[in-house]
Amino acid sequence: MEKIDGKTYNLTEEKKRQLMELFPEAVSEGKINVERLLLAIGEDRASEEEKFEFRWKGKKEAIQLAQKQTTGTLRPVKEESVNWDSTNHLYIEGDNLEVLRVLQQSYRNKIKVIYIDPPYNTGKDFVYKDNFHDNVENYKERLKESYKSNAETSGRYHTDWLNMMYPRLMLAKSFLTDDGVIFISIDDHEVFNLKKICDEIFGENNFIEMFSWKKTSTPANLSNKTKKSLEYILLYQKRDAKELKGLTKFSKSTNGLMNQTNRVSELIFPKYITETSLKDGVYPAGKYGTSAYDIELLADTEVKDGKFIKDVYLRGKFKWSQNYLDEQIKAGVKVYIKTAAFSPSYEKDEYEPEKPWNIIDASFNVGTNENASDELDRIMGPNFSDGLYPKPTSLIKYLINMAAGPEDYIMDFFSGSATTGHAVMELNAEDGGKRKFILVQLPEETNQKSEAFRAGYKKITEIGKERLRRAGAQLKEKTDYPIDIGFKVFHLDTTNIKQWDEQEEDLEASLLDQIQPLKDGRNEEDVVYEILLKYGLELTVPVEKKTWEKKNYYSVGHGEILIALDKDIQQNFVEHLAQEHHHCRIIVFFDEGFHDDTMRLNVEQLLKQYGITNIHVI
Repeated sequence: MEKIDGKTYNLTEEKKRQLMELFPEAVSEGKINVERLLLAIGEDRASEEEKFEFRWKGKKEAIQLAQKQTTGTLRPVKEESVNWDSTNHLYIEGDNLEVLRVLQQSYRNKIKVIYIDPPYNTGKDFVYKDNFHDNVENYKERLKESYKSNAETSGRYHTDWLNMMYPRLMLAKSFLTDDGVIFISIDDHEVFNLKKICDEIFGENNFIEMFSWKKTSTPANLSNKTKKSLEYILLYQKRDAKELKGLTKFSKSTNGLMNQTNRVSELIFPKYITETSLKDGVYPAGKYGTSAYDIELLADTEVKDGKFIKDVYLRGKFKWSQNYLDEQIKAGVKVYIKTAAFSPSYEKDEYEPEKPWNIIDASFNVGTNENASDELDRIMGPNFSDGLYPKPTSLIKYLINMAAGPEDYIMDFFSGSATTGHAVMELNAEDGGKRKFILVQLPEETNQKSEAFRAGYKKITEIGKERLRRAGAQLKEKTDYPIDIGFKVFHLDTTNIKQWDEQEEDLEASLLDQIQPLKDGRNEEDVVYEILLKYGLELTVPVEKKTWEKKNYYSVGHGEILIALDKDIQQNFVEHLAQEHHHCRIIVFFDEGFHDDTMRLNVEQLLKQYGITNIHVI
């Protein structure tokens, strides 16, 4: 029987293993020799003087933070959730760095779009102060303290912000699918530093765009030089993002077929098919066109009963070739020569979405900060948005639609008032999609002078969860078909298993832990979800509690995994599990549930008779 390791997935070790497989010649005494690796890929080590690198105090520690494993876990909180048994959405309360470590095994390479709106480092924002020795226990202690802003007068003003962002972005990259993308909202305080670290983490060649979003139509007079109305959104791909989608044109919009920069060519527009508004009669060959375009009719043509009865031969600077014109006509595209200028145009019933512009404003149906505040106030109450600075759902929907399909995962690990979750539910309500969100938020305290605090919302996480509940209820009333308006709530916590706890140093206590392995206040369901995370299973996989002769066990993924945490394992119970769930792939027991080694061996042999060989203990 194999004992389960209490630590999370080790991405660094996985990368090292892959490098060793790709370049065995670079391995020396079980370690990667950097000089040999550079030689293997035809690179020379550049001198320090020649090498460009973005450096700051604490960068090395920030990288190590991303590589650090944790024994932390996520505990289910059903009483705060909505539609626990059926939803595919997640809301996770906790420090996002630690949560990303915990989620890595289960959601690595699965997220299509990450959107984050991190602190802008304006001098008033709270910035996470990480420490390499931090763990979940430290995080829980820090929750008792008031959060402090990163003052602009601090000597580590930019450094603290970079040290916060770097490890989180390193971990975020591992969650993206190969064609996944990350959008990051930012303003001019850190946009250039953000681009530098994103170029390092995602690669300069994976930078796609820096969008300018019109955040307000009424910019404040905070500067005596300019009025600021823009914020920025950096977009990076992980490896190979598909073509991005902008707005779809209305089906009845008409498009000209001329393009001044193209070469002169000739096209034949077929009779009876090419539609026109010209009067009946013969139109002689000659020069036609407009002030913008020269068009030559190469042969006489005739209109009768409102239709061309001769093919129309034209010479000009056209967008399309003859082959493409013929293909489009076969596909049902309507072609027009409406006026005596003989300038052709076309109309489609359906258009592919245009490529997105790098400016985002109302012309793309995207709102401003004022719209975002109104939106939150309508859901939560008058003036509720004061001090929260939400983004409009229209912005998040626009970004998601650029890159995600109708069933993709969307993640936001600075989720604030849960705008991203709201936007995902709205999109699903609009098009019947099954997009799934994962939101992560630190339980930051709300401002005691705010309307939210006066209304009883002491933490930003309380606002996010309540917004999702209310928005979901409103969408359900407006939508004729069933949509997922639920979400599972999990809280970051220390491991449930005493022996996995990094803080456990008391030998006598460790021996007692073998008798009572669970921490006080923890239950079997907490352990079940911790095991799911250790095996890399998604937190929305079906989990069913079953009972046989007063013994409880859990069936995960319709019996793919069985978890039996009984403290008194009997052979007839194990035989029932094997017979009832013969397709089981993995079975997990408490190690202390076996009376002795003989019972442990007998159970192992019994399960192998039924073809169950993956037997693990905790």
